[in-house]
Amino acid sequence: MDIRATAVTQAKPSFRVATYNIHKCRGMDRKTAPERIVSVLQELDADIICLQEVVHAPEAARTLDQAREIANALPEYAWCFGENRTLHGGGYGNMTLTRFPLLKWRNYDLSHRKREARGVLQADIDIGGGHTVHVFNVHLGTGHMERRSQGPRLLSPQVLGQEELTDPRLVVGDFNEWTRGLTTRLLRQSFKTFRPQHGMRFPRTYPGMLPLLSLDYYYYEPPLELLKARLVRNRKALVASDHLPLIADFSLA
Repeated sequence: MDIRATAVTQAKPSFRVATYNIHKCRGMDRKTAPERIVSVLQELDADIICLQEVVHAPEAARTLDQAREIANALPEYAWCFGENRTLHGGGYGNMTLTRFPLLKWRNYDLSHRKREARGVLQADIDIGGGHTVHVFNVHLGTGHMERRSQGPRLLSPQVLGQEELTDPRLVVGDFNEWTRGLTTRLLRQSFKTFRPQHGMRFPRTYPGMLPLLSLDYYYYEPPLELLKARLVRNRKALVASDHLPLIADFSLA
């Protein structure tokens, strides 16, 4: 009697992540237009979106109630907001949106002395199939010594080094590090990273119209696997903010 084994393969969960510093929705033409940012986000078609420099001021004008405007225009996403400082009678910080169930979230203060308040927003996201990803939405400071202080705190047992983080970690955002500083070196010791593909020679993200610097990055760890990544540089994105959005597709091994 012949015995035939049937191989059963299961599709790997895959998802798209975008990171985008929206510059308070203020474009290169100096117009503040949340609806323009929304239009860019819709074209990205990402399952998880990490935004930096978002104003969340419900009592202010519509153009300053940006978190709510973005969330209302993208009703298929759950969202959370990490306030780093007050602005226009509301908050200012990072915003994470997800098409998947948002299990919990927490904001961490990474501010350095009297410099502008900075933070990292952790969102634990159920991507399906019993899998969770810990997404850290980061915005670090512009000063060299500021980032030297923030890097070790980001990797500390209180943030990325938490013992209870047993699922894969994904760290994305605006690191404001255009050279291989301490934060970059520390993250590369524990995480994988990449340079996004783009038709131009250098895939730089800032400033939008004529990118000269790479400030926005992804750091990830197994069992996350990078499928592809690219810099989005279309006509709309070139004007909507002073940064360009990055998107990356991942699967779970």
